[in-house]
Amino acid sequence: MPTLLLWGRERHHHLFTLCGVPGPLPFRSIRFRTAMTGRARVHARGRRRDTPPSEPAQPEAVRGRPMPPVPRTDPPLSFADLVRRGTAAAQQPRQIQPRLQSLTGVRHVAEAGPPAGAEATSRPSGSSLHGILQARMLEQLPFPSPGNLPDPRIEPGSPALAEELQQASGSQGSLLRKRRDVGRDFQDFVVNTRQNLVHVRESTKGTEGSPVMLLSNHVRLKSHSQRHLYKYNVIYTPDIEDGSKREALLSELEKLLGNRCIYDGNSLLLPHSLGETKKEVVSKLKNEPVKITFELSRELQTTSPDCLRYYNILFRRMLQKMDLDQIGRNYYNKNKKTEFNEYRLEIWPGYVTSILPYETGLTLCADVSHKLLRMETAYDLISHTREKARGEDAKEKILRKLVGSSVLTKYNNRTYRVDDIIWEMSPSSTFTKSDGSEISFVDYYKERYGTVVTTLNQPLLITKGKWKKSRQDTPHQPIMLVPELCHLTGLTDDMRKDSRMMGDLSTHTRMDPDRRQHKLLTFMDSLRKNNAVQKELRDWNLELEEGFLSLSGRTLQDVRIRQGRRVFDNHKADWSRNTREVPLLRAVSLDHWLIVYTKGNYETALTLQQNLQRVTPRMGITVRNAKLLEAADTVQSYIRTLEKHASQKTQMVLCLLPTDNKEIYDGIKRYLCINYPIPSQCVLKRTLDRPKTPVTIATKIALQMNCKLGGALWKVDIGLQNAMFIGIDCFHDIERRRKSVAGFVASIDPDLTRWFSECIIQQSGQELVKGLTTCLYTALKLWCEQNSSPPHSVIVYRDGVGDGQLQALIDQEVKQMETYLENAYRGQKVRLTFIVVKKRINTRFFIEKDGGRLNNPSPGTVIDLKVTRTEWYDFFIVSQSVREGTGTVTPTHYNVIHDTLYLSPDAVQGLTYRLCHMYYNFSGIIRVPAPCHYAHKLAYLVGQSLHQQPHGSLSKSLFYL
Repeated sequence: MPTLLLWGRERHHHLFTLCGVPGPLPFRSIRFRTAMTGRARVHARGRRRDTPPSEPAQPEAVRGRPMPPVPRTDPPLSFADLVRRGTAAAQQPRQIQPRLQSLTGVRHVAEAGPPAGAEATSRPSGSSLHGILQARMLEQLPFPSPGNLPDPRIEPGSPALAEELQQASGSQGSLLRKRRDVGRDFQDFVVNTRQNLVHVRESTKGTEGSPVMLLSNHVRLKSHSQRHLYKYNVIYTPDIEDGSKREALLSELEKLLGNRCIYDGNSLLLPHSLGETKKEVVSKLKNEPVKITFELSRELQTTSPDCLRYYNILFRRMLQKMDLDQIGRNYYNKNKKTEFNEYRLEIWPGYVTSILPYETGLTLCADVSHKLLRMETAYDLISHTREKARGEDAKEKILRKLVGSSVLTKYNNRTYRVDDIIWEMSPSSTFTKSDGSEISFVDYYKERYGTVVTTLNQPLLITKGKWKKSRQDTPHQPIMLVPELCHLTGLTDDMRKDSRMMGDLSTHTRMDPDRRQHKLLTFMDSLRKNNAVQKELRDWNLELEEGFLSLSGRTLQDVRIRQGRRVFDNHKADWSRNTREVPLLRAVSLDHWLIVYTKGNYETALTLQQNLQRVTPRMGITVRNAKLLEAADTVQSYIRTLEKHASQKTQMVLCLLPTDNKEIYDGIKRYLCINYPIPSQCVLKRTLDRPKTPVTIATKIALQMNCKLGGALWKVDIGLQNAMFIGIDCFHDIERRRKSVAGFVASIDPDLTRWFSECIIQQSGQELVKGLTTCLYTALKLWCEQNSSPPHSVIVYRDGVGDGQLQALIDQEVKQMETYLENAYRGQKVRLTFIVVKKRINTRFFIEKDGGRLNNPSPGTVIDLKVTRTEWYDFFIVSQSVREGTGTVTPTHYNVIHDTLYLSPDAVQGLTYRLCHMYYNFSGIIRVPAPCHYAHKLAYLVGQSLHQQPHGSLSKSLFYL
């Protein structure tokens, strides 16, 4: 059965209600609330601490505030509008101040820089080009949201504002120096979250389930030396920002440092001491003296976590010696590329590697990776689009196709994301180098890389550079690229629709466990046979063990699915047939609804209605005739039709779309989620035209609509009484650099069949969420309304957080929720468990079948030893099922960082696995717990389509499925 038979965006954009912070000035309260202690807040309220409230205490940001009005839904600004706005801003600088003030904290963007690798910032002469670039590179959010309201503490034109803007527009050089100063005190360490969890200090290993032997893709890295290593901080005076120049200066000091050293840009790891805790030497850079100071930071054991980043740098150096090219974080072999001339595509095979500490010591984790390149440059796309435009606005079409795409420049093997196109410049334009000389882009590429630019009448591409969650507050130096030298990567939407092409590509990229393991064994064998690699390992007394790490796991019992009076036991991770043959857990009749179709599709709409009425009686759903309405295939026509025919009685709007036009989809969703809140369902016509599947498609649509109307499909025995489950995830639009959206989804009944959803719109790239107390307050209030008493425990599954953010997560999000629960229920102890979920991992597990062939582990396989951390309460679960021969299953990693509920390993592992069965958009097991995936889908839809908070009346239904 197809996993999802609806329109692509309907499948992936799962909207959730945004966490609208009530009140006209929400940020004032939220910003200062954390500075007030719990006792001070109680005193301010005038209520004794020992008086248990009848419902959860309301956060200060919410109390007494009216609900915000429904925000307007203007259509998004076109790129041309943004450019015109930028030009006007450059010509009328006095008009900029209010916008900057309303975007408090937005970075002042430097002028466009030179091509990648150039020595200095370019400053093209001419009119208002700098103003255009500055306006373009500022973060643009075309819809109003709490995230870009003015800071209520700062008045326009005030000294505080001037100081803030001055700080925001500081030079990039000083910021880089500041970051390097901080880096000198940097220490690699794993946050020890287990030390505070007294119930698992002895062991984090479970016992339930059937034992199974597994093979991993980890290889132990042994050290044969007990000698110490020495870490030195390296300081340059005057400061040198260019990393390659800093490294070149160190390479000239071989007599002092020897030929064995690892430099990370800030510090140096040596196998021997320099003899002094502080040593200064003087070198020369372009005949100018540079003092280099080496300060001893610490002595390290060879297995110390502080050595990890140096070992990873060492390993990258070894991969380069194997003639592999670095693209991003991974390494690829372009000499073994596979070309698909029919599709003008090529695939480079490669590997992703990392060295990390686990219970068994240091291990090298290696996995197979592929880089897909198109045999087409950005200039080819520009030329072809111009030819096909035929009088239409070619520039707009080019912008839509290029902006947000990823390109590879083969002269330095780097990838960039295209943020803009500057039509006013060409490769003949010049920029100023650091020595003051002028050079054109053509001459620069010829001198620096030996690359000849043949077409001079092409525009230049602009990229902000690499975007990182941890550096969203750092100004980005715009880089200009020549389209002719930029090779396009990835697949377009049209390519993904070509099933034949996707099938051909998947034969090379989608590997089953046996084939993947063979590739990895070949890779490890080439490492051991390469003399240069072995010399590097011997120099640092390191050795890679033979074979991959084997370990034992456990397979949990199948979870029982309860749907009405029926129980599905032996479902083998798929109970779709059972779902459509018996009454649902909670069926909602569909009495008043609309079907909106376009010209020529009346018969398709009528057939869909008939199929729905055919399949729903067995599910206990009554579907009456819909009102069938015709509309033109434009956003305005759909909205006019809905304005005329939708009413307060309308339960559902089903839109039958002829194409997957994102602009139309987004416009319909914005109108029906914000202006006129009605649950909606979008279906592509070509989905309904598929032969032999009309019943399956109608069943899927009926199940989704039932969920959006507040119905429930099935439930499982969670095993924990009176517990609220919360999922939190963030969506970052790295393509368009819009605001980030945090999704918050909470169960409001013990059976996990009713959900509350909100979201918070934050600054671009911001991962940690600051407004959780408002969301938690509303969720607890709804729980009390449904169940008459608060939950005994709150269990949070948090997705999207990296290992380096764990301490900040504990200090911010966990602290917010823990403090609020303590203050909200003073007479009752509501316990809190916080679990970090990580999907994007490179660890793989295999099981050996009869005959030595490798296969995927069964759903419910748990791994909690050898490849887990001693400092964490963590484990892996393989929850989903993968058909044999279609690929390798990816496990999910879970890390319990806070637990006052004192869940045992068996309890938290079984609970997590059961929650993977509760996602109503798929009659099977998914990779992550249902609340976590709901939060992801909600944040994705808001970030991709709505760009602002949906109406609060939708918050208690899964309207985003």
